[in-house]
Amino acid sequence: PSPRSCQPNGASEEALQYEIEELKQKDLALDQEIAQFLSEGYSLEELEKHISLLHEYNDIKDAGQMLLGKLAVIRGVTTKQLYPEYDLELSD
Repeated sequence: PSPRSCQPNGASEEALQYEIEELKQKDLALDQEIAQFLSEGYSLEELEKHISLLHEYNDIKDAGQMLLGKLAVIRGVTTKQLYPEYDLELSD
């Protein structure tokens, strides 16, 4: 098959080049952000630990949201209505 037939949804070569450039810019921005943290005295290990802890936090929060959702279905209420009962803020 030709390269053009492998492109998803008929995406043009220009669109793919634009997406590649966007990804390069994001990569550069992340590299600059990492360099800034390193210049502020953070170590790569510390940054990796923080990222790992954020992932763990998000997983736990997702599990809590699923449990609240199931409880809301069982009780026939919205999840939002359960927040005060468990001393949760809507921004939690």
